[in-house]
Amino acid sequence: MDSPAATDAARPRAPRRDAELNRIRLVQAAAHVFGEHGTDASVEMVAAQAGLGLATLYRRFASKDALIAELIHGLLHHMVETARTETGTPEGLGFERWLAEYARVQAINRGSLGRLWSRAPETAPQKTELFTLLETLLTDAKAHCRIRRDAHVNDVRLIIYALRGIAESTRYDENGAWQRHLSVVLCGLRPTDDLAAPWSPRDTP
Repeated sequence: MDSPAATDAARPRAPRRDAELNRIRLVQAAAHVFGEHGTDASVEMVAAQAGLGLATLYRRFASKDALIAELIHGLLHHMVETARTETGTPEGLGFERWLAEYARVQAINRGSLGRLWSRAPETAPQKTELFTLLETLLTDAKAHCRIRRDAHVNDVRLIIYALRGIAESTRYDENGAWQRHLSVVLCGLRPTDDLAAPWSPRDTP
């Protein structure tokens, strides 16, 4: 039978506090650098932004891809947790509040959007959970007559893609671009008695 000392020695040690703080600093630095310059930016830039050496970066992350994966996981986690929190928002306001927070975070991290919405298998569970929560938020918004009743969760996907395009083509908060677009989209989603097919140029006399 192993002694208590031997058992303790066999257990993996928890990371030291400074090591965990360095990991957090590196992820925050990666968010800044990749958000500004895209994921082609070097890990040297990330380490410099964090005020740490390259050796420290590689002790925390085996590769640049591992660092990017950690950043993307964090972004998706934030989106999921925000959606979960907003399910408790009264009067059906959670859907709009989530969209605004998503657009803000996406604009700040525009350089990482290609990896954020890639079809990477490791992000599939988070995205599945996210859109399940968004469907709940959308249903609640419709129940409170804030969103037209024919709106579908696939419309939410299209809104996300449109906001991504704005984030990628403008600097953060440039002339309030994403805010104006989101306002226009939400106006179009407001309830109406006229739920006919979308307008077409052929309808013009």
